[in-house]
Amino acid sequence: MNIYFACAITGGREFEPVYQALVAALEADGHQIPTSHLAASEVIYLEKVIQPQEVYARDVAWIRAADALIAEVSVPSHGVGYEIAFALGLGKPVLACHRADRAVSKMITGNPDPNLTVQIYDTVGEAAQLIRAYLAGYAT
Repeated sequence: MNIYFACAITGGREFEPVYQALVAALEADGHQIPTSHLAASEVIYLEKVIQPQEVYARDVAWIRAADALIAEVSVPSHGVGYEIAFALGLGKPVLACHRADRAVSKMITGNPDPNLTVQIYDTVGEAAQLIRAYLAGYAT
């Protein structure tokens, strides 16, 4: 599957090792992740040289082409929230996952859209497992 992986960039990178592990698990399962670079430690520097309009055009094109959007939402991010809403507006399946000890916006947790699933995890391994189970329901 073509998966758009969304995670915080400018909002904070404290979950970067989680992002990297989840992207690695998705790629190991054979999924295409056009946003895999967002998990990389140097993403701040890579994205800094790209104009905002280019990032927007690139990212919405990737969301349009994706089969699903997986968002790690433990760290608040305006961009991730926008990406989730954009994907839902297109009727895409969206999984928003977060660590159990983190508060997440009620705009995410309270959204009744049938294409949105919110899952809580305790460990990275558990997060990878719930993502795999989620995607198994959409396998083509």
